Amino acid sequence: MTVHQDGVGEPDALDRLWTPHRMAYIRGENKPSDGTSGECPFCRVQKLGDREGLVVHRGSATFVVLNLYPYSAGHMMVCPNRHVADYTELDDDETAEVAAFTKTAMTVVRSVSGAHGFNLGMNQGAAAGAGIAAHLHQHVVPRWGGDQNFMPIIGRTKTLPQLLQETRDLLADAWK
Repeated sequence: MTVHQDGVGEPDALDRLWTPHRMAYIRGENKPSDGTSGECPFCRVQKLGDREGLVVHRGSATFVVLNLYPYSAGHMMVCPNRHVADYTELDDDETAEVAAFTKTAMTVVRSVSGAHGFNLGMNQGAAAGAGIAAHLHQHVVPRWGGDQNFMPIIGRTKTLPQLLQETRDLLADAWK
């Protein structure tokens, strides 16, 4: 049943999936435009508890965190602890741990959800599409055959089968 607020609009026989939490992302809340304005969300999450911050795993130089606005269930990011923007700024230990944690993230997601494939990547700089350009992060996006159905393409809606805290707990437990 289509619900119209105060009778506004013409009935179109479409249901609505409301996602008001996405307005924070659209408005850019808590998102620094550079390395100095506002507190970086990746630096802030390091000060929180793992469950509260959606941290799946912590290493000596990097950590793995769920994306608050995931492309798919289990979408994680591997981030250096240090606030650096560019891949070339990583030291050898950070580079090695980003690579190792990316591999482990793929293994863990496959073990708990049977992902068929992955999109991996870093957008370096705002011009390249980085949503948070000031702090480097490697995306690990699980994919399944047929996961891009009509919902995101026509309906411009993403459906996620699990709450972020539940996904975080499942992945963190499997990481061990």
